[in-house]
Amino acid sequence: MIPGEIRTGPGVLHINAESAVLPLTVVNDGDRPIQVGSHLHFSDANPALSFDRAAARGFRLDIPSGTSLRFEPGVGVDVSLVELRGRRHVPGIVLPATRATAPAAPAAPTPRTEDLVTWPS
Repeated sequence: MIPGEIRTGPGVLHINAESAVLPLTVVNDGDRPIQVGSHLHFSDANPALSFDRAAARGFRLDIPSGTSLRFEPGVGVDVSLVELRGRRHVPGIVLPATRATAPAAPAAPTPRTEDLVTWPS
């Protein structure tokens, strides 16, 4: 056996065969590409992605483990989501009021950094 090798029985292995499937159209309203991984609770995805978040609660992308989908700016993509298994509880990772693609305001310099900066005359 090779380390990491997976041996399956004969025949076709159907992944997520018993899971509920939810088709959705997702549009990236942001100004840069966004990638979403295979096991992210999809309703918590980047706020710049437009889709029915209420319907997506308890679902993840129906793609192979360890992979991701890339959503280009201004492009709509039809995706399939599958239900989360187990307790179906995933703590959120995105604060509702955040806009991930908005530029951050520059931080004010601290006295320490002002001491280190030397400007040419």
